[in-house]
Amino acid sequence: MKNLFVKIAAAGLLILAPAIAQAAEGYSTANVNMRAGPSTRYPAVAVIPAGSSVEIRGCLSDVNWCDVEFYGGRGWVSGQYVQALYQQRRIYVGPQYYRPLGIPVIRFSVDNYWDRYYRNRDFYRDRDRWSRGPDYYYRDRDNRDRDNRDRDRNWRERDGNRDGRDRDRDWRDDNQRDDRQRGERQRDDRRGDDRRPDRRDFDCRPGDPTCDE
Repeated sequence: MKNLFVKIAAAGLLILAPAIAQAAEGYSTANVNMRAGPSTRYPAVAVIPAGSSVEIRGCLSDVNWCDVEFYGGRGWVSGQYVQALYQQRRIYVGPQYYRPLGIPVIRFSVDNYWDRYYRNRDFYRDRDRWSRGPDYYYRDRDNRDRDNRDRDRNWRERDGNRDGRDRDRDWRDDNQRDDRQRGERQRDDRRGDDRRPDRRDFDCRPGDPTCDE
């Protein structure tokens, strides 16, 4: 009796094993981006050409996105761009076909998924912000860009004000220099007017010995 139960259990495992390990074969219906997460806002990691074969490793239950393998790389593609063979015909991958096709329902975690597949990618260093979702990442990035623009604008305004002050100071210095030069010329003119005329210009008469000096 015990041996009978063991045989039944073993047969059951043999039946279930292919279904557990199975990944459905799919085909891309367009040139589509394979992304680092289940949204068009996640970074693109590859482009899958139209008609290319992909292995569907699992799909989400709440949105129609699937984790696929393409030439050894992994990423996410919307189910509306992936077809699979079902009952001798190609159908677009949707939740109603997950179980018949043997596609497991999975969850997505940036930390786990990116640690496994994207450690060498540039966007991996921002995984802490991405882990809160793409909407948070882009909102945070937009805020940082706006802060940088504000700092640049303030810097330009301060620099422009400094240039204006420098021009004003130069203009005042030029005016003061011109005033000093005009004052000096006026003083020179007054000193010239105060010089007494040479007496010889008026008193020299013909035959006067002083006229020869």
